[in-house]
Amino acid sequence: MIFSFNAAPDFDFMTYFARHIGATVESDMMVIPLQLGDGSIRKLSFGPEFKVTLHHYLLKEDLIIKRNASGQGNELITIFFYSNEQPLGITYGTDPHIQFSEQDESAIQVTSNDLNSTIRFPAGYMIHYMVIAISPAYLKNLIALKEQNTTIETITGSGNSFLFLEKMTADIRLLQKNLGVVEMKNGLSYFYMHIKVQELLYLLFERLSKRESIPHQNINSADAARLLHIRNEVLSDLSTPPVLSELAGIAAMSETKLKQLFKQAFGDTIYNYFQQARMEEAAFMLKQGKRSVAEVGYELGFTNLSHFSRLFERHYGLKPKKYGSAR
Repeated sequence: MIFSFNAAPDFDFMTYFARHIGATVESDMMVIPLQLGDGSIRKLSFGPEFKVTLHHYLLKEDLIIKRNASGQGNELITIFFYSNEQPLGITYGTDPHIQFSEQDESAIQVTSNDLNSTIRFPAGYMIHYMVIAISPAYLKNLIALKEQNTTIETITGSGNSFLFLEKMTADIRLLQKNLGVVEMKNGLSYFYMHIKVQELLYLLFERLSKRESIPHQNINSADAARLLHIRNEVLSDLSTPPVLSELAGIAAMSETKLKQLFKQAFGDTIYNYFQQARMEEAAFMLKQGKRSVAEVGYELGFTNLSHFSRLFERHYGLKPKKYGSAR
């Protein structure tokens, strides 16, 4: 099943999706027809400039959602919170092989609405995701940040094109999960949800505000697709450190542009991003308890186990052996 739409500022996803699949909307909620699956989509409107859509369903066939830039400017911020336990394909541009996530993981995207994207949700898995649509001016007033921060200024500024990605932390995942099960019985339920959605935004922007202050470069759909491709290249083999010149060739960018855009989108340098993923994989392998510290180190490309141990302790505060025995 394919649903394609133009991301205009006044577009109401639930209304048009309901028409597309022959469902009805009652009290800002759409129930998935039984012939298509089970679950619902709920919409919360806190005013014309601040809306939330909650998706919770299991489908009998793959769902592909194509978001196309409207061409009407980008005076809208779209924030996606994906918390799923299955492979989730998120692509920018036209290449279906350049995906954000090819493995089970959760993610947050903060994007201007002038980027094209395609999301593929596989059949037979429970889908949990949440979308916040908010105007830059409303968000700027909500945050009311007095200190300068280029990331937040870019997001809340006028006419900027951007894509920022963050990992789903445990506190954000838990809050999102709790929001998905609130029963909207009365006006106080909306009041509660309004507060909690703002708490969710606080948790996200508290992380984004910690990013290094660097000059912003506008990004387009082709750049976004290339960055996600490079991310996959970086993570495809955690035993081999990335080579910038090779990645720049793959991305068809200069090394300078690739470094700037990667750090802007992911909040860290390519090498640091690789090392963080490497340490997370090491921690996962040690917790499983099936490999020794030496086996984990060698499998992740470390020829010097003392260096591996120091690096791991720097990330987790414990030596690898002690971390593994604490499972």
